[in-house]
Amino acid sequence: MFNAIVLTQEEGKTQAQVQVLDEADLPAGDVTIRVAYSTLNYKDGLAITGKAPVVRSFPMVPGIDLAGVVEASSHADWRPGDTVILNGWGVGERHWGGLAQKARLSGDWLIPLPQGLTSRQAMAIGTAGYTAMLCVMALERHGIRPGDGDILVTGANGGVGGIAIAVLAKKGYRVIATTGRIMESAYLLGLGAAEVIDRAELNGPGKPLMKERWLGVVDTVGSHTLANACASTYYNGAVAACGLAQGMDFPATVAPFILRGITLHGIDSVMVPRERRLQAWGRLAADLDPQRLEAITREIGLSQAIAAATDLLNGEVRGRLVVDVNA
Repeated sequence: MFNAIVLTQEEGKTQAQVQVLDEADLPAGDVTIRVAYSTLNYKDGLAITGKAPVVRSFPMVPGIDLAGVVEASSHADWRPGDTVILNGWGVGERHWGGLAQKARLSGDWLIPLPQGLTSRQAMAIGTAGYTAMLCVMALERHGIRPGDGDILVTGANGGVGGIAIAVLAKKGYRVIATTGRIMESAYLLGLGAAEVIDRAELNGPGKPLMKERWLGVVDTVGSHTLANACASTYYNGAVAACGLAQGMDFPATVAPFILRGITLHGIDSVMVPRERRLQAWGRLAADLDPQRLEAITREIGLSQAIAAATDLLNGEVRGRLVVDVNA
């Protein structure tokens, strides 16, 4: 028997509660994992609250991330005792996820815990930090190097934003952070931001082209913020877009693309091929300061995760929430 958050739907409304399940209830898969930690990402918040149709079938155990130890495996790559992590692949959406003490899934979705990280640290990073690293890698592939120009990070108080700032700063980039909680400036400067601006400068309708202010962007927000970030990017700059906290719309023009030659990189974290996953996680183990990671991390128990999901969507969570599923 084990504990899990279970989502059901009644009269079109999502209900979430901690339930006791039997291992026989687990879905099909060739690897069974004893979960140590999970985490709460924005998508988890949407799933638990039902604010968006993230979950494809019910009942569902949410949680798009997990870290734990293999208990049983018929997969060629994994043996009992292996420590593994998982991000994405539809887990927590179409297949039972990590906000539980046990999980059963495809071994093809797993990667080994990177050397130098604990399971707790891996979940402090989670999909948010892994996505942040994919954004950084996209800017690097574009050819942007430290000293070339400023990098804007939007939604800086969130998990993606905070880890992006910490990684970029450690690599020597000058980071401008934008946030709706300007009172958190000291926190963002502590993560490595060189400058903090109010999101109000970017989150309303703007001009097709604006004053050039940064060479690269990590955007977690979408909508007007993304459009204005593009309109303010230097010639031949790049924008990595990975989120929609403000909205899914993109009220922009082609002007920044055809007059300044900027590139917009779309960042998906769910279906990324294994080799790029391994590269991103290896970079996180090497390029993320453990002390800065701890500074943005708060740990909660499984029973607290349901209420925390609402706080996350309301913008009341700073940084990362690690869920100890056994607490």
